[in-house]
Amino acid sequence: MTELHVTSPSVAPGRLFGVSLGPGDPGLITRRAWALLERPDAVWTYPVRSLRKESYALDIALRAGLTLPGKHQALLFPMTHDVEKLARHWLKAAEAVKALLATGQDVLFLVEGDASTYASFCYLARVLRELDAEANIDIVPGVTSFNAACAQLQMPLSEQDDTIAIVPAAYGIAAVEKMLDDFDTLVLMKVKPLLDDLIVLLERRGLLPYSRFIEKAGSPMERVVHNVAELKGTKVNYLSLLLVKNPNRERGEMLRGCRKKTSTEIEEEEIQE
Repeated sequence: MTELHVTSPSVAPGRLFGVSLGPGDPGLITRRAWALLERPDAVWTYPVRSLRKESYALDIALRAGLTLPGKHQALLFPMTHDVEKLARHWLKAAEAVKALLATGQDVLFLVEGDASTYASFCYLARVLRELDAEANIDIVPGVTSFNAACAQLQMPLSEQDDTIAIVPAAYGIAAVEKMLDDFDTLVLMKVKPLLDDLIVLLERRGLLPYSRFIEKAGSPMERVVHNVAELKGTKVNYLSLLLVKNPNRERGEMLRGCRKKTSTEIEEEEIQE
């Protein structure tokens, strides 16, 4: 009698979705993100900075009236500059997601703001790809904090041929000052550690009247400050930014709808050559 071997069908792996939720206002969640979050079969994962801290991304979804599914998991992304510590936690998070995907479940990773812009999802997706080059990953774009801030302040991010720089303030005062010579709008992200020094710089450059501060844009805890100088010596939230307009920046003349390069830009190119 021939022995029969019955093999169970292989399970198709699930897909990881980076679900952007916008900066804090549930009304800014896109229809595509909403549809994914309403799926009863998907697993929610969300970043926390500490196991004792709540997830801001999860809070946005819950304030929107969405129900936390039965299957959900917090993933630890600590706030540290320790490269080795970060790498360990990114790997642990990616391994947890990989295990969930292997069961055939789709995994939603909740992201405040936009998943492609200074987001924990970037690290998660990258390490997952290193673990499994065939991993199925999808990114749902969302509203960024600086776009929401500009809308709230009724302050255009750019006009005509304006140049824009989006920079973590941690690059330092010298770098920010150099950018003031080259950009019409600066979006300075995560300004908490350098806020006092930035205020001194903007005052020296005469740009305080053209600067605005916004904290936790779109959330119930949103704070907008027009007189940025009054923030000197105070504490602000990690989720805060400065929008700086630079109306007096030297610019090249217009030539057929495009600006000619300034002499400084030409000199810099010649030096690089």
